[in-house]
Amino acid sequence: MILSGLLTSVAINFALCVIFFTLYSILRRQPSFYKVYAPRILAEGIASVRRPRQFHLSRLLPNAGWIKNAWHPTEEQLLSYSGLDAVVFMRIITFSFKVFTIAGFVGIFILIPVNCSGNQLQDVDFINLTNNTLDVFSISNVNNGSTSLWIHLGAVYFVTIIVCCLLFSEYKYISTKRIDYFCSSKPQPEQFTILVSNIPVSKGSNVGNSVENFFTENHADTYLSHVVVHRKSKVWTVAHALKKLYKKIFKIKKAQTQQQFTRDGFFVDSNGKVKKDKSREEVRAAFVSFKSRYGAAIALHMLQSNNPTQWRTEQAPEPQDVYWPFFSSTFMRRWISRLVVIVSCVILTVLFLIPVFIVQGLTNLAQLETYFPALKGILTMSIVSQVITGYLPNLILQMSLKIVPPIMKILSSQQGYICNSDIERSACHKVIWFTVWNVFFANVLSASAVNLVFIILEFKEIPDKLAISVPAQASFFIAYVVTLGWTSTSSELFRVIPFIGTLMCKPFSRNSDNVTVPSFPYHKDIPKVLFFGLLGFTYFFLAPLIIPFLLVYFSLAYIIYRNQLLYVYAPKYESGGKFWPVVHDSTIFSLVLMQFIAFGIFKMKKLPYATSVTFPLPVITLLFNEYCRKRFLPIFMAYSTETLRKKDREDQTQPEMPRLLRQISQAYQDPALVPLSYSSSHNSLREPLIPVAEVRG
Repeated sequence: MILSGLLTSVAINFALCVIFFTLYSILRRQPSFYKVYAPRILAEGIASVRRPRQFHLSRLLPNAGWIKNAWHPTEEQLLSYSGLDAVVFMRIITFSFKVFTIAGFVGIFILIPVNCSGNQLQDVDFINLTNNTLDVFSISNVNNGSTSLWIHLGAVYFVTIIVCCLLFSEYKYISTKRIDYFCSSKPQPEQFTILVSNIPVSKGSNVGNSVENFFTENHADTYLSHVVVHRKSKVWTVAHALKKLYKKIFKIKKAQTQQQFTRDGFFVDSNGKVKKDKSREEVRAAFVSFKSRYGAAIALHMLQSNNPTQWRTEQAPEPQDVYWPFFSSTFMRRWISRLVVIVSCVILTVLFLIPVFIVQGLTNLAQLETYFPALKGILTMSIVSQVITGYLPNLILQMSLKIVPPIMKILSSQQGYICNSDIERSACHKVIWFTVWNVFFANVLSASAVNLVFIILEFKEIPDKLAISVPAQASFFIAYVVTLGWTSTSSELFRVIPFIGTLMCKPFSRNSDNVTVPSFPYHKDIPKVLFFGLLGFTYFFLAPLIIPFLLVYFSLAYIIYRNQLLYVYAPKYESGGKFWPVVHDSTIFSLVLMQFIAFGIFKMKKLPYATSVTFPLPVITLLFNEYCRKRFLPIFMAYSTETLRKKDREDQTQPEMPRLLRQISQAYQDPALVPLSYSSSHNSLREPLIPVAEVRG
């Protein structure tokens, strides 16, 4: 791609960003669109959809005041309002901005002049700059064997050291923040509860009796209560579906309906007679609660039986985070589901190569003219060729990638996870590696044609292929950052799909106070930020021209996502910052990939001594990663005895603690046993315990 093609893509996407920003700044102040652009504050009663008595022309003029409002809140305010997961997400963006500000200074002011001084490909035409190919600004233009390549090696070492220092600092900071967040929280049900599965049941007994007898005998001093999990009742399933349909038809906010289920699973018919719902069945799993956090931790981390397959324990999630369909599956069905998910991910990865090959075909005008000779006259037009090579390929890729996160979340939900946060983290992992393989490696290694399979079979040739192909794809990935970074993030601000949905439904809907507040899609946005980080690490010494575009993206992301976290998204659960280990591992992979490509580049550029000096870098990086795993990762797996005992001692002085312990047994009420009553009230993130509706006895 020549520079003019890239500038065309930048111009198109910049215009789209301006349009999105302008429309948002106008529509966000229209009461009829509060449900689209401020559903959270609307649901919390901070805003109202009532029309103002007087019309003001200023409401139709663009205004940038929302930027100040998004920038103003401190990290502590964001923590109290949106939780630690939101803070971790914003720290990913600020971490990336710090890294690439430093890397950009090295790349723009040191490496680009060195690259332009070479003539391996061609001399730079400074008179007609837009007709230069972007390769003249990359390492490919440096002469083979040139001593200038030692500057690139020094840049790789420098950025590796900087990134490791910043990674260590961030890991330490977020680990401390996680502990402080736990210590400052009010008592929560999940802090005193574990999930016990594979419970053995003797003949003539039931799950509840087995749990009571086992924990009374082995944890007599700390055991409090338990709740046995049941498979969903058929009656409950039908009634729940009818209730949802009723709410959709009549658009009611609060339904004062007659409760039909008791806590013990009895059904009340129209004559007032109590009938037991026999379609419900106990699952050999139970939420077991303890009198202290320390007691729950002992039961969680100790082997409960001589048979490791029985009395298996794991940390209970937040009550609102429990994924109940998991308990409706048998062990064999869950095992088969995991195999099906693995096969499905492989099939999806292979199928996604189709749009990748289409995209790579569009970036090569010579191939298009060969396959479609009738279009040769059109393709020779300057503006057409610039749009096709600079903008269209990334637009197709962007539209194809839209379906990946929802599919990965659906697949993750079938793997047997007991909570939604685990499902989202699993989907996050899948989306990251799917993007790395299909967007990076598939585009790089298939750049010449549909040769990807043959390249994979020639495994020993991959380093040399990467050294040749990765710099050649610099222009494609710069356009990728502009399209999927700038424009996609701006469309997140404008919320295109909810906006269109509101316009389409408006003529058919009545005035209603129902507001749907979405939760933040971490499984979609974290992989996007991390993949842009991978592109930055890979290309900062190969084609530093990508760094300014990345810095613009991270700047946009910082403002836009803070705005969305404050006004649009509400946390439905809290993982305590457990996404950060995913970020750390992904960054380490990006560093090692950068060093691996540097090894191949210096080998291809016939600088053997630089190749030898590069070899220790991945070893040092992996040793650093292992140290961080030993030092910080356990903090994200469990809380220390010191922390738990301190928290328990503080709770002993609280007079309301006995009441809270009594409520814990009711917090994990199976939906199959909970009355079908509806409440539109929203529990705050740090409310001590979730209130449970009263039930008929």
